[in-house]
Amino acid sequence: MMTLQEIINSIESLPTEEREYLFEFLRKKKQESKGDDFWQGLQKFTSVIQSEEIIFTDDDFADLRDRSVGREIEL
Repeated sequence: MMTLQEIINSIESLPTEEREYLFEFLRKKKQESKGDDFWQGLQKFTSVIQSEEIIFTDDDFADLRDRSVGREIEL
């Protein structure tokens, strides 16, 4: 198995075109995995809610929204 430094050295020795392709590939993989992080977080949240037997209803969120028109604007 290669060490991190060996990997870095091998990347630096790549021709520019191949290096750019590699970085673009890694960028796309990172973008694709962002949705996975959200999904895993949602599943963990749901699991905790179920295991703790937390029950919430619409009443819990009834007064959550600020219904004011906002601050006054001085012109």
